[in-house]
Amino acid sequence: MESVLPTTPFGRRSLALAHIASQMAAKHRSPEAAANKWLVFQDLCAAKLRLGLPDRSLTVLEALLTFHPETVLTGDDLIVFPSNDRLALRAKGMAHTTMRRYLALLVDAGIIIRRDSPNGKRFARKTAGGSIRQAFGFDLAPIVARAAEFKNLAEEVQADRCALQYSRERISLARRDIVKMIATGLDEGVPIPATGQGPSTWEAVHTLYRTIVARIPRAGVLADIEPIAEELTALAQRLLNILETHIKTIKMDANERQSGRHIQNSNTKRPTELEPSLQEGRAARAEPNGQPSAATERSYPLGMVLKACPDLADYAKGGISSWRDFLAAAAVVRPMLAISPSAWEDAQTVMGEAAAAVVVACILQRATAIKSAGGYLRELTRKAEAGQFSLGPMLMALIGRQNREQKRA
Repeated sequence: MESVLPTTPFGRRSLALAHIASQMAAKHRSPEAAANKWLVFQDLCAAKLRLGLPDRSLTVLEALLTFHPETVLTGDDLIVFPSNDRLALRAKGMAHTTMRRYLALLVDAGIIIRRDSPNGKRFARKTAGGSIRQAFGFDLAPIVARAAEFKNLAEEVQADRCALQYSRERISLARRDIVKMIATGLDEGVPIPATGQGPSTWEAVHTLYRTIVARIPRAGVLADIEPIAEELTALAQRLLNILETHIKTIKMDANERQSGRHIQNSNTKRPTELEPSLQEGRAARAEPNGQPSAATERSYPLGMVLKACPDLADYAKGGISSWRDFLAAAAVVRPMLAISPSAWEDAQTVMGEAAAAVVVACILQRATAIKSAGGYLRELTRKAEAGQFSLGPMLMALIGRQNREQKRA
C-alpha cells in the first residue's frame, strides 16, 4: 500500500485539530505495534462513557472491525472500505443517515480516521497480483496506536465501578443498622447523652437519618455517593457507641446492687411524643394485629403500595412479602416519626388498620418535606372522617414522583 494517505475529509466535512492528533498518533506508532481488535473493542465498550461514545457507535465500530480479515491488527494495511449498504447490513440494519452520524462520532473520538478518495467513495486499487496498492475508507490504525490507553481507561472505569459498588454496599449496611438501632433505642428507652453535638432524641436521630437518605441519588457517581456513605457510617457508629455505653451502665448498676437480676430495660417509660399520648392501654391497642382490611387490600395491591413507598422496606426485619410484614414495619416507623399512640389509634379507627399503615408509609416517603408527621396524620384523619380524603391520589402522586426520578437518573 502506498505511504501517501489523504489527510482531510471529502466534501463539506471539516478538519479539526483532534483529527490531526489522531493521525499523528497513528503515524508515529511503533512498526511492531499490534493489538487484538476484539480485546481492544471490549476495552472501548467498558470505557465508552469516558470517550463519549453511545452504544450504537460501538455497533458501527464492531461492524467495521469485521471487514478486516485479521484478528490481530498490525502493520500499515489497516484501511477497510465497505460500502454503505454492506456496512449498514452488518450494523444490524442501521439507517444510512444514522450510521453516518455515529461514524462521525468515532472519527471525532479518535478511534478511526477517514481516508477519503477524491470523490468520497470507498474502494481499493489492486496490483496485477491481487494485493492492495492503495485503499480509501476508514483507517483502524488509531486502535493499534491507542490500545494501551484504552486498556488503562477500561481499568479505571472498572476500579470506579467497584468503588461505587462498595460505597453503595456501605450505605445499605449503614441504613439497616441505623434503622434497627433506632428501633432498639426507642423500645428499650435508651437515653442519648447530651453532648451538645448532634441530635439528642431518637426522633431527632431519625429525622437526621431521613435527611441524609433523601440525598442519595438513584444513579450517581462515586463523588456523590461516597460522602453520603461516610455520613451514614459515622451515624451508625455513633448509635452503636450509645447502645454499648448503655449496656455497660446497666451492667455496672446490676453489679452495684448485686441483685443478680438481668435488667432488660433501664427506662420503662416511652420517650416523650410530639403529639399528646393516651394511656398505656390505649397505646397498646393501637398496635397492628396483622389483619389488614379487605377493602384496602382489594383497592390497593401491596406491590403498588411498595412501589409508591419503597423506603418502608428498610424497616422490615426480613423484607415485606405480605400485608402482615407491611403492618409490622409501619408499627416500627410510627414512633420514629413522632406519631403519638393517640393519633395512630384515631387514624386506625377512622381509616382502618391497613389504610392507616399505608398513610404512615407515605408520610415516611416524604418525611423530609413534612415538619410534623403526627399533625399531618391527624389532619388526614380529620379529612377522612369527613369523606374528603382518599389513598389513591396520594399513592399515584408518589408513584409518579418515583417514575420521574428514575427517568432523570
